[in-house]
Amino acid sequence: MAATTRPNRITGILAPVLTPFDRNLSPDAKRFAAFARMLTSLDIGLAPFGTTSEGNSLSVGEKKDLLDALAGTGIDMARVMPGTGACALSDTVDLTRHAVGLGCGGVLMLPPFYYKGVSDDGLFRSYSEVIQRVGDKKLRVYLYHFPRQSGVPLSLPLIERLLKAYPGTVVGIKDSSGEFANMEAMIRAFPGFDVFSGTEALLLKLMRLGGAGCISANASVNGAVMVELFRRWRDPDAEGLQDALVAFRVALQDFPLIPALKALVARASGDKSWRITRPPLMDLSIDAEDEVIKRLIKAGFPV
Repeated sequence: MAATTRPNRITGILAPVLTPFDRNLSPDAKRFAAFARMLTSLDIGLAPFGTTSEGNSLSVGEKKDLLDALAGTGIDMARVMPGTGACALSDTVDLTRHAVGLGCGGVLMLPPFYYKGVSDDGLFRSYSEVIQRVGDKKLRVYLYHFPRQSGVPLSLPLIERLLKAYPGTVVGIKDSSGEFANMEAMIRAFPGFDVFSGTEALLLKLMRLGGAGCISANASVNGAVMVELFRRWRDPDAEGLQDALVAFRVALQDFPLIPALKALVARASGDKSWRITRPPLMDLSIDAEDEVIKRLIKAGFPV
């Protein structure tokens, strides 16, 4: 497997862990940690505070408390890659330093995303300041390329510059552009650079090219199938596993993803409070939930 070429580095399937909220819209650390433990029992790594975690709707303090809750349950923090990128440099440094101190195997770092049209020099300066201010040899940075959402793309020349300046610290990327050509270009240009797809729809193609795995929203509810494909991507039936992953995505594609995933967790757990999202998101309507279930059943998924 590709994982054998990356000793002591995160590989495989990671879930941007859904964040449960109580009726007052406060994060529920106990339920968060329990859900994360369930995911790790399926050999799914954790990427909390990504897009699907409603990470940018959480304060730095809330994120630190949730990371502390994970560490307190005995979860292997080497398989945890929290999102630490924020618009404010000091926030990114604070959360990144906390993650490293807890033994996280890496951090997933969005560029500062409020100002658009910034130069590669500005982005390099931003990442460089974070790395130098954290000042810890244990820090492993995974860049987060999600131009459709952030509006701030990460170019190949910028990545090359960061790799030369910080070898062994900048080690990989989550590419949520959906553009396989970009992933392929990074794998070919930067040997040893760990490229994760942001969609399981490209997992098989990426593994065949030497990718590191996938960090996908749907891993919170369909991660076991992703893990199976990651383990068996060389097998003759790998295409069938890939087709099943795509079918699941298609069944959900017409619905707001985070509320839909939370509704599915609520249904599976019997805990209706899992349906709660933080504004500006809205909880999934019951009618929409019923339609999601119908489509999943039609696609062959037990619900």
